[in-house]
Amino acid sequence: MDATLAALADPTRRKVIDLLRDGPRPAGELAQAVQMSAPALSRHLRVLRAGGLVQAEAGGADARLRLYTLRQEPFTALQAWLDQVQAFWAEQLGSFKDHVERGR
Repeated sequence: MDATLAALADPTRRKVIDLLRDGPRPAGELAQAVQMSAPALSRHLRVLRAGGLVQAEAGGADARLRLYTLRQEPFTALQAWLDQVQAFWAEQLGSFKDHVERGR
């Protein structure tokens, strides 16, 4: 999960994730959408791939074209962790509410 959070720490990478939620896209299209050069975006895509958040696949007839897609697994793991944190705080706030109401 550390790699997931590290990859999501950058706003450009979060924008790429948001763009890929609409479906697979080639790197060039992603670079245009985030107004970044292809080499600069390539570094961000490398971090996203290393974190397991995206994958690149051959896109159609041109074997050089790579389509980037989201991978579900790291987001599922992140959501499970966030659910645990939320459950902790819900319990804490519930206990505090009970304490305040008993004091009335």
